[in-house]
Amino acid sequence: MSQDLNYKHLYYFWVTAKEGGMSHAAERLGMAVQTISAQVRLLEQSLGHALFKPAGRGLALTEAGQAALQVAEQIFQLGEQLPSAVRDATSQSSVRLVVGISDGLAKLAVRELLAPALEEPRLRLVCHEDDFDDLLADLALHRLDVVLSDRPAPANPNLKLYSHAMGSSPLGWYAPEAWFDRARDNFPHSLAEVPVLLPSSHASVRLRIDQWFEQQGVVPRVVGEFEDSALLATFGSSGMGVFPASERMRDKLSQGYGLRWFASCEGVQEHYYAIGTARKVQHPLVQKLLDAGGAPK
Repeated sequence: MSQDLNYKHLYYFWVTAKEGGMSHAAERLGMAVQTISAQVRLLEQSLGHALFKPAGRGLALTEAGQAALQVAEQIFQLGEQLPSAVRDATSQSSVRLVVGISDGLAKLAVRELLAPALEEPRLRLVCHEDDFDDLLADLALHRLDVVLSDRPAPANPNLKLYSHAMGSSPLGWYAPEAWFDRARDNFPHSLAEVPVLLPSSHASVRLRIDQWFEQQGVVPRVVGEFEDSALLATFGSSGMGVFPASERMRDKLSQGYGLRWFASCEGVQEHYYAIGTARKVQHPLVQKLLDAGGAPK
């Protein structure tokens, strides 16, 4: 962005766009409408484009105005984060770790993946769950310290991202008491008769599960698909159906959800990755996760 840009002018434009007009912006800012109008005109002159156009008795954004608003949103959202960022940087009471959680990663595994970092007594953990691609974009902009995912970052010459394997876990099949006997008998063909719950296509393991069904010659009776593994387990424990999940989660699923393991999903594994912006990890807590292996136990 041009070094000649006056951010005060940009702020007045942003408030005007957000408030839907100069009179509302003036009221919010406690200023005269003429002052707001003059500041916006100066911004338009510096950019060389009109940002507003008449629309009835009010104003509407031009295409240039819409583009300017998108950038202004990012600038002032980051500005709102500045006080807390400075406070956190100067505070001796906490160690901040900002983690992106991919929507395809089994949520039941997340706490176990983060367990080594949780040993830090001064930890301040911030977790964001989002679409995988959106998290990678935030990581590239250094809004996140690390992204935890069930897949490595794809090759992209525009994004310098590095994927670190954190381990894997074989999958097993779990059932509520109501379906346990029927699911265990004549497995895996029983999965064509009992109701089956599966992770959604957002999870990379879903493709491997589908391939496993094909290899077994089984067309499952699918009654539900879930992006969140904890939600999947909740519906499973209510009696809705049987489902595949990490073998390492067996104790948690048994004790916390009352589910019973009844068979292995042979050859299918769930993988875990930590994705960062440097080949050599900079954040000490992220390095601690990698050193510990990070895989759930």
